[in-house]
Amino acid sequence: MSEQSERDAAADDADRIGAAVVTITSTLSLEDDVAGDAIVAAFEDAGHGITTRELIERNYDNVQAKVSRLIDRGDVDIVVTTGGTGVEPSDATLEAVGPLIDKDLPAFVDLFHALAYDEIGISVVSSRALGGIADGVPVFCLPNDRATVRIACEEIIVPEAPRLATLADDETDEE
Repeated sequence: MSEQSERDAAADDADRIGAAVVTITSTLSLEDDVAGDAIVAAFEDAGHGITTRELIERNYDNVQAKVSRLIDRGDVDIVVTTGGTGVEPSDATLEAVGPLIDKDLPAFVDLFHALAYDEIGISVVSSRALGGIADGVPVFCLPNDRATVRIACEEIIVPEAPRLATLADDETDEE
């Protein structure tokens, strides 16, 4: 391998991130999880790895504990959840993950809603989402809808993931 090829490969590896994908549901199985499949496909198509993919029960404590544990893992560079973001009384993903967020990414939510409107129309009103940094790890919570998940991941999250993971990583801060 030439010296330039080795540098290019090292740069590609540096941009490769490990994603944790979590589907939050009371009814689906992994086999039926089209939104989770869309997240995995977006990351893998861009050359990133899936560190873990899990399906968990939809309740506040369960969601908060799972996301907190994923943030603490050294092999997780980004966490993306799908499900539990609606307006039903049992939808508590944003409420569970919100307290873990150190820095909000409000432009993500604005851009997500603008792009989602083009895809799903006025029903975007009940389509809640969250983006932020928790303990140096980007975290995104998305609805359980294949179309909006695809838009969020392909148009926003995956293209920005390496940059966000690098900027958010508290170990790279200079004192």
